Amino acid sequence: MNKELKELEEQMEPITAEEQLSESNQDVEENIVVEVPERDDYEEEIMQIIRGDESPEVKKERLDDYHENDIAAVLEDLDRQERRKLYSVLGLDRVSEVFAYLDDPEEFIEELDEELAADILENMEPDDAVDILEELEDEKSEALIQLMEEEAREDIDLIQSYGDNEIGSKMTTNFVTLELGLTIPQAMKSMVSQAADNDNITTLYVLKDDGTFYGAIDLTDLIIARKYDDLEALVTTSYPFVYDHETIDDVIEDLKDYSEDSIPVLDNEKHILGVITSQDMTEIVDEEMGEDYAKLAGLSEEEDLEEPLLASLRKRTPWLIVLLFLGMIVATVTGTFEGVIAGIPTIVFFQSVILGMSGNVGTQTLAVTIRVLMDEELTTSQQVGFIFKEMRIGFCNGLIVGLISFVVTGMYIHFIKGFIFSSAFAMAGCIGCALWVAMIISSFVGAIVPIIFTKLKVDPAVASGPLISTMNDLVAVVTYYGMSMVLLINVLGLDKIAN
Repeated sequence: MNKELKELEEQMEPITAEEQLSESNQDVEENIVVEVPERDDYEEEIMQIIRGDESPEVKKERLDDYHENDIAAVLEDLDRQERRKLYSVLGLDRVSEVFAYLDDPEEFIEELDEELAADILENMEPDDAVDILEELEDEKSEALIQLMEEEAREDIDLIQSYGDNEIGSKMTTNFVTLELGLTIPQAMKSMVSQAADNDNITTLYVLKDDGTFYGAIDLTDLIIARKYDDLEALVTTSYPFVYDHETIDDVIEDLKDYSEDSIPVLDNEKHILGVITSQDMTEIVDEEMGEDYAKLAGLSEEEDLEEPLLASLRKRTPWLIVLLFLGMIVATVTGTFEGVIAGIPTIVFFQSVILGMSGNVGTQTLAVTIRVLMDEELTTSQQVGFIFKEMRIGFCNGLIVGLISFVVTGMYIHFIKGFIFSSAFAMAGCIGCALWVAMIISSFVGAIVPIIFTKLKVDPAVASGPLISTMNDLVAVVTYYGMSMVLLINVLGLDKIAN
């Protein structure tokens, strides 16, 4: 016995100190529950300051410690009188920054005197001011623009001259330029003088003698440069840029690929008109995602919380009418299989399962395809490969789901509906096979349709979820009842048994 124990100990590998420590740490990690501290409620603190008894000077000093976004969040909780007092405390420049963070600034603009409202808009970034002006009545908007200084009016007119889908409509004119022939001290002096009116100074844009765009300099590089260094040596001449009339859809992927604080917007002669900041990029991507989500839901464009009834109807009704007629086509096709339904009424119970799973697969594939198609460099062979990949996924998923449905529906038809074992599982086999085939075809449809739309220069998101679902309903109906007619009636003759 002792000999056997000794042999067993020799066969066992010794556990090192490192392994023991690793196991010990793992046990500790499994038992540790990390408690994340709650963040301060800044909104409550700001409200207490605003409604406190301190002097305006003290309130201003305390509010300087809070971000403009947090101050903007409490405006709707204040009454009109409290808001006016707050504006007085903060000062014009800070109020303009706060308004830039409001979700619905137009309602707060409406309650102000026109002079004050114009001053606030004038101090905002031009693109933010344009967003607010577009939400106001035309007469009100024009009146406010006329009260602004000429330079602000020109910036707003420039941005408003672009279409909603042109990148120029999203730019800001807040940027700093340097002339190529300046010395380092001259460049520093020029930057400082412009920074008084343009605080977007992280990246400085360099112009040739003819005023065209040459490249960009990082502010840090300029600061650490020696006074005898050559300014041109600091310039990145391959710095990315976009043209003002390019569409957002065409340039959004390029913009996302660069992790720059701002990217210049040029006219066709390469004169810099404005810049797209990282904040602008975030807003653009958010808007594009919202629009794509709306299209996937079968809407012409996004809706908001306070959308008027008629506006919502205008966005939703057109697609619903299209889908109504497509649904009628599905119903008509279903009617051609009336003999199958009459012969084996039980199979109607499982129609919704086939249609539902087919639609789900199609919508999943559609969402993946639209995301993949955002890569404009995708070749035709890669697109074909992607289609086959999705079909393979549909094949495997359909096989798994089809087998599960075969077992479950077979037992249901046999034990609940009272069919003999062979007939029940013959029907279940037909249901499983139809589900399998429908899911493969739905994967193909969900991938091929947006690709075709892209080839036709149509937004692939227009191949919306409801449209794909309706198309896949048609596929599922033909597949399910077609297989039922061929296998269950023509081959097995189950219609005679069922009746």
